[in-house]
Amino acid sequence: MRYDLVIFDNDGVLVDSEPISNRLLAAYLTEVGHPTTYEESLRDYMGSAMHRIHDLVEERTGRQLPDDFDDVFHARVFAAFERELKPVAGAVEVLEKLAADGVPYCVASSGSHTRIRVGHRTTGLDRWFEEERIFSSEDVGRGKPAPDLFLYAAERMGVAPERCVVVEDSPLGVQAAVAAGMDVYGFTAMTPAARLASAGRLFADMRELTDLLV
Repeated sequence: MRYDLVIFDNDGVLVDSEPISNRLLAAYLTEVGHPTTYEESLRDYMGSAMHRIHDLVEERTGRQLPDDFDDVFHARVFAAFERELKPVAGAVEVLEKLAADGVPYCVASSGSHTRIRVGHRTTGLDRWFEEERIFSSEDVGRGKPAPDLFLYAAERMGVAPERCVVVEDSPLGVQAAVAAGMDVYGFTAMTPAARLASAGRLFADMRELTDLLV
C-alpha cells in the first residue's frame, strides 16, 4: 500500500538513543532509591513520556520522584548524546528515499521537543526534519499508549489516519498507533518481536523499510 504519510517514532527508530537513555534512567532511578536494572528500564519505560515514568514509580512505591528529576535526567542524557549518539543504521537511506519519491513523513515522539532536536542535531538528521515535521507528546499532554500524538501529527500534516503508517519500536508506540486507526510497522532491532506482535508488519533492519513502503 502506498501511504500518504509515514510517521516515525524517534528514539530507537531514527536515533540509536534507547541504550543510552535507558542505561542512564536505570542508574538514576537506582540513585534516588528505586533500584532498576537496564533490562527493567527497557521493559517498563521504553517509549514512555516522562510523566508516565513518574506515574509508574509513584504507583509502585507510593513515593514521588524528586522535583528536579526531569532536569537532571535530561542534562545527563543530552551530555551522553553529544558523546555517543548515532543515527540508527539505515535511517538516512530511508529518509533519502522518501524525500526522493516525494512521500510525506514526520516524527512523533514521546520525547520533548528539546530532546528530539538535540538528537537530530547531534546525528545530522536535522537536515531532514524542518519544524513542521516534528511532533512531541508535549504538544498533546498525553504520551503513548494514548493515540493523541499520532492523531495530532496526522491532523497537522493534513492526512487521514487510515492513510498513515507508523514506524515504531516500542509496545507502547504500537498500541498508540493501533488505537489511532493507523497501520504500524514494528522495528525489532531492540525489542523482541513477540512484544510488537500487534504491528501489521515486523522488520529487523531499517534498510528493509523502503521495500515495505512500496
